[in-house]
Amino acid sequence: MTPGDKYVLRLYVTGLTPRSTRAIQAVRAVCEEFLAGQYDLEIIDVYQQPARITEDQIVAIPTLVKSRPAPERLLIGDMSDRQRLLYGLGLALAVVSSAAP
Repeated sequence: MTPGDKYVLRLYVTGLTPRSTRAIQAVRAVCEEFLAGQYDLEIIDVYQQPARITEDQIVAIPTLVKSRPAPERLLIGDMSDRQRLLYGLGLALAVVSSAAP
């Protein structure tokens, strides 16, 4: 990733349910820790914007879409698994290499 690039993320949730709230908190925490100032996160409540499900071909909620940097990735389901979230965002190797002596 070059210095001017940003991660472009869309998180699809269903209202303010406990599961949606946990997903939002988990994604924001990872983004702030590893991508501070280098990401744009759009949170889409499918109750308020139901057409977005069809437009973006979302089949399950919550779903996190990483459209940039390439490749595009979809993370579906529980966002509280931090390792899975890091891997899905392509950050798992960055975390391992920064922890190496």
